[in-house]
Amino acid sequence: MMALVWSQCFTVVAQTLPEVTLLRQDTAEVVLPWPVNVQTRLDSLTKDPLLERTQLGLMVYDLSADSALYGYGARQTLRPASTMKLLTAVTALDLLGSGYAYRTYLYYRGTIAQGVLSGELWLVGGMDPLFDETDMHIFAETLHRVGVDTIRGTIMQDLTFKEEQLLGEGWCWDDDNPVLSPLLVSRKDEFASQFKDELQKCGVYVDAPISTGRLPRDKNLLLICSRSHTLSEVLGPMMKESDNLYAESMFYQIAATVGKRPATAAHARQQIKSVLSKAGVSGVQYRIADGSGLSLYDYVTPELMIRLLRYAYLRRDVMAALYPSLPVAGIDGTLEKRMTKGAAYGNVHAKTGTVSGISSLAGYCRAANQHLLAFCIINQGVMKTSDGRAFQDQVCEALCQGF
Repeated sequence: MMALVWSQCFTVVAQTLPEVTLLRQDTAEVVLPWPVNVQTRLDSLTKDPLLERTQLGLMVYDLSADSALYGYGARQTLRPASTMKLLTAVTALDLLGSGYAYRTYLYYRGTIAQGVLSGELWLVGGMDPLFDETDMHIFAETLHRVGVDTIRGTIMQDLTFKEEQLLGEGWCWDDDNPVLSPLLVSRKDEFASQFKDELQKCGVYVDAPISTGRLPRDKNLLLICSRSHTLSEVLGPMMKESDNLYAESMFYQIAATVGKRPATAAHARQQIKSVLSKAGVSGVQYRIADGSGLSLYDYVTPELMIRLLRYAYLRRDVMAALYPSLPVAGIDGTLEKRMTKGAAYGNVHAKTGTVSGISSLAGYCRAANQHLLAFCIINQGVMKTSDGRAFQDQVCEALCQGF
């Protein structure tokens, strides 16, 4: 087992180890104290032949005792895959809160006379990944209800919420990548055309080309309708199902907190780094490229991830939203079919990660002594994802099983 000295990271609260009877009277079998027992199990797992040909970064932290429990390659710089979403989620919850609203607006500028709207309709995007056909119908129906049956002019799209790039830095061109547009409907970059179609379904004749621009500051500009969804609503599917579009939309909400338009990936990285600094991350080599973990350029260390998880744990409002969003072993999300029996079942709440050559798992688990543990496991160089997952499941079982 690798020795763990965290005095340079943060103060470890001294706490007496759980007392355990050292001798079972019926068998005279020596019983190890709980921490030593867990460490011994993990030592055994790190002798797996898998690690002769692949890299492992592993760290476990006892949050209840506020002390490091185990480490193996904990400062290795490795690719996180979708556990990168933990950085995005914790930063967003810390800076924005679970009630933050993603908003999409419909404005008009011009005149309405005898059912004819002459002028401009403005569609203003806030990169809401939950905007769907129902929201679009409400946009069109609201316009119809104010007495509009004909539109003459221009349908304008304001896409200035974020930078123009529609793909993330370091994404592979042949992956199933989401399109990063500020105006999406049911995940598709077809907002204005679908809006025209929906208007016609509502009985509104449309004689208006589609163009793009920046919403003008004009006292004659009037809001017709807005639709919103909360960060909490986005967080659930983002974490449970590892939705990359939802993660990237949250990444750009983080970027927008800088207060500049368009929001950029560089702005988001700046804000995530500031939260990591608050979590005690310093003097550590890492790189943030995107919010989902799709990028080939994302690099973290297990130690960094543990500090982030500990920071979330200490922030009650952050933990209250983050913890229930995580997949639960054997029960739901991307862990539904893993750890379906044994001590880990129902006791592991963690984010999975999978890209070519990488399998990762990071989050929280409840040990047999009821201590809450934070852990991060990154298997790099695994040609079979199943090998990494099997190893991670064994680690979780070792952490959760009894004496």
